Amino acid sequence: MASVTHTWRCHYDNIAYCKQKSTVRLIAQYMKSKRIIAYVDGFNLYFGLKEKGWSRYYWLNIYVLCRNLLKPPQQLILVTYFTSRIPGPPDKKKRQSAFLDALGTVPGIKSYYGKYQTTPVPCENCGHSNGFPEEKMTDVQISSEMVSDAHLGKYDTALLITGDRDLVPAIERVRSDFPNKRVLVAFPPLRTNTDLKVVASAYIHVTGNVLERSLFPPQIPIIGGYILECPPSWH
Repeated sequence: MASVTHTWRCHYDNIAYCKQKSTVRLIAQYMKSKRIIAYVDGFNLYFGLKEKGWSRYYWLNIYVLCRNLLKPPQQLILVTYFTSRIPGPPDKKKRQSAFLDALGTVPGIKSYYGKYQTTPVPCENCGHSNGFPEEKMTDVQISSEMVSDAHLGKYDTALLITGDRDLVPAIERVRSDFPNKRVLVAFPPLRTNTDLKVVASAYIHVTGNVLERSLFPPQIPIIGGYILECPPSWH
């Protein structure tokens, strides 16, 4: 007896239902990408805030910021924060140290440090060169960690907070090697980049509302009775 192939097509009234079911399947697939590791370009974020005139958001709990950028049931596994200790002047070094010490009180943050390198810059008038400190290695470190973590299966989605187009090759590598993984780019204020938009799985913006909800308290008690305080100029 020949086999019979049954076909079925929904009636007009059921088309909306079928579209709804398709949407539910897509959402379910997206929600599987729920293990998140965040990669934060510290200086790109800082200079975006500075250029925007938002010094009141410098005292920022980076872990809470990353958590506030996600949606349930996404789970923040780890925040990796990339920066360099500035060489001076003393008052700026003191403020940065207070901030980095504050980050050190937060479980779930792993910090990576690059370095400053003196770059000679000639005067346009006389040609004499002065050395200016320039931060190095951040983009290389972020790229290395994000690609390595992808290969080790540590995340489903990478949350990348930056506006630096130098991260484009790393995003392309992750998405090429692992089509099921996602890279979500969060642009700091005034740091939107078209090249990053093109290669990212999706992108969002770090808004003032999110920053407002992500600040440390003005004072942070730590072991030994010492209290970390938000620098007065950051209020």
